[in-house]
Amino acid sequence: MVTAPPVGEGPTAPGARRVLSLPATAVRSVRKSASRTPGRLFLIGVSLVLLSVLTGAFGAVAMQRKQNTIDNLISHREPVAAASQQIYRSLSDADATAASAFLAGGAMPAEMRDRYDLDIATAGANLAKASADVSGVPGAEEQVNVLSQQLPVYTGLVETARAYNRQGFPAGAAYLREASGLMRAELLPAAQRLYEIDFDRLSAEQEAASSVPWFSLALVVVLLGALIAAQRYVTRRTNRLLNVGLVVATGAVVVGLVWGTVALLIESSRVSAGHDHGSEQVEVIVQARIVALKMRANETLTLVARGDGGEYEEEFTKLAEELSGEGDGNLLNRARGLAEDQETQNLVDAAQKNADDWLAAHQRVRELDDGGSYQEAVSLAISTAAKTSAATMFNQLDDNLMKALRNGRQHFAEETSAASNVMTGLAPGIAVLGLVAAAGVTMGIRDRLQEYR
Repeated sequence: MVTAPPVGEGPTAPGARRVLSLPATAVRSVRKSASRTPGRLFLIGVSLVLLSVLTGAFGAVAMQRKQNTIDNLISHREPVAAASQQIYRSLSDADATAASAFLAGGAMPAEMRDRYDLDIATAGANLAKASADVSGVPGAEEQVNVLSQQLPVYTGLVETARAYNRQGFPAGAAYLREASGLMRAELLPAAQRLYEIDFDRLSAEQEAASSVPWFSLALVVVLLGALIAAQRYVTRRTNRLLNVGLVVATGAVVVGLVWGTVALLIESSRVSAGHDHGSEQVEVIVQARIVALKMRANETLTLVARGDGGEYEEEFTKLAEELSGEGDGNLLNRARGLAEDQETQNLVDAAQKNADDWLAAHQRVRELDDGGSYQEAVSLAISTAAKTSAATMFNQLDDNLMKALRNGRQHFAEETSAASNVMTGLAPGIAVLGLVAAAGVTMGIRDRLQEYR
């Protein structure tokens, strides 16, 4: 009778036990080795080499990611935010231009027609640019969908209003007000929300670019402390003051620490300057342009409504306070405070004067309209030939704000590019210094081990 071997006592059991006992055997071997000086030196050497390689690798990856973030700010993130802002500006100006053309009566003047067509084309082109970067951002995708779907509806309503206006039918005003209502209720809020999302993404990347790589820094500090402790141990055991290999390794780590610290401090300062006097200044100027564009649309729509535009005039007055009202909290004063150079300050000052002149012209428009001089009011509101008309003052305001905005973008580009230049070569340099440290440890410990043979 053949009896089956007990469970766990088959022919493979000894091999399995040997495999399972390997960790314990390794631990015993390490403990035995660590009980003698050569074994301790070997373990110290292996640990320091591994820590040097890991520190160099993690440091290089962290520095490369930071530089990639900075470069992406310049090449992609800021231009996309600018494109989103331009969508709002173009759509709002198109709406104001359509209203001004309607007030001109009959066929749309060629100058206004060209401006309207350019605004719509510009909005479409920038929408295409912004839509290429909304994948995975639900809020941005939603706004792009609204803009893509509603913009053709808006242009169709404007064309219908224009056709009725050419024929002298009063229904033209109703279609234009419906188009403007769609613009104000759907298109402009979507464009503004899209810009806010893109600006938040820009700010988040700026924050990431200027943040401290704490994990990599901790590894460097630990490695430096371990190297100093290892040198003290070797000195006590060998009665030799210096170990050349360990000194080289320590020097490499110190060079990497000083280089990285100085580079990161300068880089962070530059990125912060690009934010405070670049993108942040641009953000305030963008908000000032948005408010001014809303005011212009309200100004023209008040006239289109022919006595039924009280809500437009009321909103115009509220927005005027936000743009250039009393106190330091208005947008133009905030933009002046963020201006880094004298040229930008001068542009903001000129914009303030334009805003004051525009408000004075607007007051005259309202006086003429309320006094029954409708055609004179329309002429003063939309004429670009008259130097003191509301249209001329608004155009000058928008032009100066646009120049200040370009200065802010230029300052952002200069400061962020300088930050990128500071980081040049840091990632591969950190990797090389990590390898140098590992090589120094290897040579230093090897020389001491050879003395025990």
